[in-house]
Amino acid sequence: MDSTEKSFPMDRAHAYVPPGQKSLGDLKHTSLAVLPSEEPPQTGVLIINADDWGRDHQTTERIFECFRRRTISSVSAMVFMEDSERAAAISREQGIDAGLHLNLTTLFSARSCPQKLKERQQELAGFLRQHSFARVVYHPWLARSFEYAVKAQIEEYGRIYGTEPERFDGHHHMHLSANVLFQGLLPFGTIVRRHFSEESGEKPLRNRLFRKFTDVLLARRHRLVDFFFSLPPFQSPARLQRIFSLACQFIVETETHPADPEEYRFLTGGQVFRWAGDALIARRFVVPTHLSPRNDG
Repeated sequence: MDSTEKSFPMDRAHAYVPPGQKSLGDLKHTSLAVLPSEEPPQTGVLIINADDWGRDHQTTERIFECFRRRTISSVSAMVFMEDSERAAAISREQGIDAGLHLNLTTLFSARSCPQKLKERQQELAGFLRQHSFARVVYHPWLARSFEYAVKAQIEEYGRIYGTEPERFDGHHHMHLSANVLFQGLLPFGTIVRRHFSEESGEKPLRNRLFRKFTDVLLARRHRLVDFFFSLPPFQSPARLQRIFSLACQFIVETETHPADPEEYRFLTGGQVFRWAGDALIARRFVVPTHLSPRNDG
C-alpha cells in the first residue's frame, strides 16, 4: 500500500462517488477500503433502494435509467407482475442487486400467476387493507394463506433470478405484518428492511412502540441497517441534510419509487449528488455480516 494511503475496516460493498470527488475505488464486502491520507475515514454509507422493480414496463425502465446513472444502489423486485421476468433478465445481465419486494396487497398481474395464489393474495389483501392497524394484528385463520403467499413468492424469485433472495422488504411494508413476523416466514439471517426510523412530526407513542416492537423481533433473526427513511418528501432541506449526514457515520437505507415523477427527477437530474455531499452512495445493498443491528430510538 502506498505511504500516502491508509486503510480502515469497512464492512461495505462497492460505493460510487460522483464526478468531481475523489474515488474510493472498488470497496469489497468485508474488506479494507482505501482513502487518501488527507481525508478522514468514511465509516458510513448511503443505500438508495428503488422499490417495485418489475411491477410494469414503465416502472422497470425508470428504475433502470437510475441504475445507469448510478443514483441507486439496489432494487426490490416484485414477482408475478407483468414485467417481473423481463426485469429479472435485466438484473441478471446487468448485475443489479435485487431483493424480494414481498407483495401481499396489490393484485398479481402476470398471466402466469397461479389462480390459487391470486385467490390467497386477495384474501390477505382484504384483511391487511381494511384498516391501518391490520398489519399489527395476528390472524390465526389466515396463517396458512400467509405462509403460502410468502413461500410462493420466494420460490418464484428463485426461478427467475436463479438464486434465493438474500434481502426482503414489502409492498406497503407488509413484510412487517404480525403474521409474517410471528410465523417466522422470512429465512433466518437474511437482510430485512426495518421500520421507518423516527422523524420529527410523527405521532410519537403509537409509531415509537410499533417501531421498537418490530425492531426487536427482526433483530433476533435478521440483519438490519442502522437507519431507514423514505427519500421524499423533498420540501424540507433540514430533513434531507439529516439523512445524508447520518450516512457519513451509519448504514442508512432510503427507499425511493422512480415511477413517481418528482422522485425520478431528483434521481436523474443530479440533485441527489448535490445533497449527498460527503456521503457515499453504495453500489450495492450492504449491511453488517452479523446479527447485531443498531436500534435507533
